[in-house]
Amino acid sequence: MKVVNPFKEKSVKIEKTYESWKKLAATPYNPKTTSPFTKVRIILMNGTEFEANWFSHQFHRHCNNNDLRRELSVIRRREQQQQKKIASLKPIEETILQHTIGYEQLAVELTAILAQHVKDKYVKKALDFALLEDFDHLFRFANLMEMDEGIKAENLVGDYTEIMPGRPTIAEHRYPADDVKRFICNQTSDLFTKLTVNIITAAEQQTMNFYMNQANFYKNELGRKLFTEIAMIEEQHVSQYGSLIDTNCTWLENWLMHEYVECYLYYSCWEDESDEYVKEIWRNFYYEECGHLQKVAALLEQHEGKTWIDVFPCGGDFPEPLRFGENKEYIRKVIKQTGCNTADLEEYAKVSSMPEDAPFFKYNHSVNKPEADVASHAVIEKHIKKFGTDYRHEDSPNPIPALRNRKSDNTDFAR
Repeated sequence: MKVVNPFKEKSVKIEKTYESWKKLAATPYNPKTTSPFTKVRIILMNGTEFEANWFSHQFHRHCNNNDLRRELSVIRRREQQQQKKIASLKPIEETILQHTIGYEQLAVELTAILAQHVKDKYVKKALDFALLEDFDHLFRFANLMEMDEGIKAENLVGDYTEIMPGRPTIAEHRYPADDVKRFICNQTSDLFTKLTVNIITAAEQQTMNFYMNQANFYKNELGRKLFTEIAMIEEQHVSQYGSLIDTNCTWLENWLMHEYVECYLYYSCWEDESDEYVKEIWRNFYYEECGHLQKVAALLEQHEGKTWIDVFPCGGDFPEPLRFGENKEYIRKVIKQTGCNTADLEEYAKVSSMPEDAPFFKYNHSVNKPEADVASHAVIEKHIKKFGTDYRHEDSPNPIPALRNRKSDNTDFAR
């Protein structure tokens, strides 16, 4: 493996990276010919830049040093430009639902990749747990898309991702306190674990924000309700993943970590990208982010007397880059082993082992009354009524027998 360390790269000066409006308007990809993984990388990096910008704004609002706030502003302005350029890669003709399928494919594949490589077993449990929920969201949105647009989601996700029920969305609504988990320790955790919790939090946050904003704009009432319901689950995911991030870091240490995450992801995208035009964007942004990282490292030393090695005692070399590929067998394994689980404060447990007075049951039943009005269930029932079965794209029957019936949506499993 090639050794790459962003702290030691020859970077680009920030002042030379600001672009004109013309250059910010990237050429959109062709939705019919572009790889599904190019699409998910674009969503991933858009979300990563969104997180970087909102972290910077929050730091700005909690900092009493105007010199430091000016430094935040200089970097934030370019990262806003980066986000705008990435967002412009999305074609105008791609509908909200088609874009949504990309969001859920990213959530499924990214989570599966991270879960298979992360060393921290507790973080892996969190990833496996939410993986099945995003997998089920893909199934629900795919059924809505076939009804509303006459498009089969398999034409968008390719042969990389199956579409079938995971943990049913109706079973995912949990008491809020059960989404708070134990946070990792940056000083003792390995580098990939630290990257993982930051990457997945940003990705899920971007999905949550997209659904929160799109719910009001969807063209029919059932679609609006489905976006609203799944946005609430994404909020739970952001709470779960965000609670894994080390809370003991200073604002400047957190800023350095954000920049490192951006460097790692842009490098990974550059290495993995098949579209030459998009690949060049990832390359350019990687070197720009190295400049941001090195600048923040200097600010950390200036304001807190710490070097970047204090935050990255491993030395800062990148772990193996993220690479998108097929994860079908892993996902099927997780469905079979943990599909009937729910969250129980900092841990996870089978629903059947939970006491009858557990907050999960009271909360879940209170928000899902009556079941016929729950959008994630209603979408499948409406599809079955219209086409005779639900829509799926699967290599073989669901690993869980209770979820194999294509003529009735199961509202009891995992509840």
